[in-house]
Amino acid sequence: MKTLLDYTIILRPDDNKTFVAYVPAIEGCHAWGTTPEEARQELINVFEMICEEYQVQKKALPVDVELTVAHAS
Repeated sequence: MKTLLDYTIILRPDDNKTFVAYVPAIEGCHAWGTTPEEARQELINVFEMICEEYQVQKKALPVDVELTVAHAS
């Protein structure tokens, strides 16, 4: 079984002075918090719930995605 450590996690500030953490490879795997640490902890909870759903449906978790960070020039 895959763990959250098998995935790329994006953690960034959000518009309303909170932080959002998400796994681009897994639809719906995102969470918010008032600090980066809180968002990351909430993401762990969401990931665990999604894993349970995949197990019930007898589906494999998706593979990680490869990301490129680019700035407009």
